[in-house]
Amino acid sequence: MWLGIWLAVAGLVLGVLLGLNIPLVLPQVYAKYLSVAALAALDSVFGGIRAAMEDQFDNTVFISGFFSNALLAAGLAFIGERLGIDLYLAAVVAFGVRLFQNLAIIRRHLFKKIK
Repeated sequence: MWLGIWLAVAGLVLGVLLGLNIPLVLPQVYAKYLSVAALAALDSVFGGIRAAMEDQFDNTVFISGFFSNALLAAGLAFIGERLGIDLYLAAVVAFGVRLFQNLAIIRRHLFKKIK
């Protein structure tokens, strides 16, 4: 279990470091899509870490959740852009709430292990 968690955290850190050091500038038009994609990815990673800590990690659920969350968020951003409504904010709020919930649960699991 812990190996999977450490691999997920190492992959997340490596991805952030690579993203910060690659001199790639994306057009501002894609900012909404990129923000919801990053939140969808973080939501999936934190959900996967939480599931691993609870011994309920399933690779199929993780992969399907990652892609379905990203597609739904991108779809909301696309439809919202066409309608002139910031629908991507719905995905941002939903993923933000889930991120904080998963982080709180992960923190509690870590405190239990330390005590």
